[in-house]
Amino acid sequence: MARGSLQLNSEWKTKVEESLAIKQLTQKLIAEQLNISKSSVSKFINGKPIAANNFIRICQEIGLDWGLASQEEPQKNDFENFKFKTTNFKSNPGGEIAPQEIIGRERLIRQIWEILEQQSLIFVGERRIGKSSTLKKMASEDNDKMLPIYRDLEGIRTPIEFVEKVWQDIELHLPEEGKATKVRNFLSQLQATQFTGFHFTEIAESHWKSLLTFAIEDLVKMQNKQIVFIWDEIPHMLENFADRSAMEMLDTLRSLRQTYPDIRMVFSGSIGLHHIFKNLQKAGYRNDPTNDMYTIDGQPLTLEDAMKLTIHLIEGENIATFNVEKSARDIAEAVDCIPFYIHHLVNQLKTLKEEVTHSVIINTIEECLHNPLNPWKMDHYRERIDNYYTEDQKPYVLNILDLLAINPPTTFTKLWQVLYNDPETNNKEMARTIIRLLMKDYYLIQTGSIYSFRYQLVQQYWKLSRGI
Repeated sequence: MARGSLQLNSEWKTKVEESLAIKQLTQKLIAEQLNISKSSVSKFINGKPIAANNFIRICQEIGLDWGLASQEEPQKNDFENFKFKTTNFKSNPGGEIAPQEIIGRERLIRQIWEILEQQSLIFVGERRIGKSSTLKKMASEDNDKMLPIYRDLEGIRTPIEFVEKVWQDIELHLPEEGKATKVRNFLSQLQATQFTGFHFTEIAESHWKSLLTFAIEDLVKMQNKQIVFIWDEIPHMLENFADRSAMEMLDTLRSLRQTYPDIRMVFSGSIGLHHIFKNLQKAGYRNDPTNDMYTIDGQPLTLEDAMKLTIHLIEGENIATFNVEKSARDIAEAVDCIPFYIHHLVNQLKTLKEEVTHSVIINTIEECLHNPLNPWKMDHYRERIDNYYTEDQKPYVLNILDLLAINPPTTFTKLWQVLYNDPETNNKEMARTIIRLLMKDYYLIQTGSIYSFRYQLVQQYWKLSRGI
């Protein structure tokens, strides 16, 4: 396939046809609405390569996830052909993972780069799914066209702190003779003396918007690559700001994206931006500051890639097992193929004196979930409810999760039959709203009309922690 082009996975052809029928769309209508050729639409439907931007726009028009729809055909013997690149992998639960030890994110990273050729993006996904590791791996790669600049923003508490970090990052990518001249000249004017330092003075605080703009201008002027700011934990930073400052920051960043077409931004974080926007809307915010950004959803590893990672770790930790592939499958499936929990589980298994079997894996998981020290950080799922849901919403959240934790996947109708009998949860529209929020926060998933926990590990934790 040519670089910059995508084609439909043959397994998605039926889904495309169903979507066209539901939305009553024809090839001609799609072509007219998107201002593209009818032949491009025809090639898309028939699984032929078309320009990546047209492929993405068509998927958005018919309501499909382009990243999944464009997945390559699976290779039947890929696992058998897998060769170990290293044998010294070590479990590292919660620690920094070296880029070369991050397994199974190559296609996701290619998708992100392809999106960034067209627009900025928001990288969402459940906490611990591996978003930060993926972004750091991206930033470590050589890219002929783009200059990635990664920064973790969690500890930043004011706009001027953020601008200072951005400026410091930018200066690392400027030639010595061109170090952020506009920023330095502006600061020199403010303080009426030559600015030669590496930290802003107090006088700069009220001028953060100008300083941010000058820093971007300096970088754009001196760089011949497309610049990609990868800002991890941006929701945490905005949460630290006063409401007015958060609003102004979001609007300023959007304005910069519109003013400088060579700038791309990646927003990511362990809490959803929708929580930040909801709180700002209560404070009177009416803008939509990310409507020019594409959203991509980070997923767990595929089973195949999760097994590869697990085998690396089993071999690297010299864990005794009768069948390494079977044990790797059991471990990966038991923790929903999430790398963070694979590392944790292997780290626990290596301390055991017995051979690893399926029952040993299951018992070890239960012990870890019972541990009051919360080594797997699962209490986040309960604490998040207190932090981001209102007092009126909490009874609905707890009742819905309790019901789904101990019952088979079920419909809203059956959930409502129980919720209605509780005076704290007898508002039907509120119940629907809460279910949508729980899906946004990765507690639940909807399959047709059926709701269930998205991850079995979270369901198991919820049952144990709630004593149900």
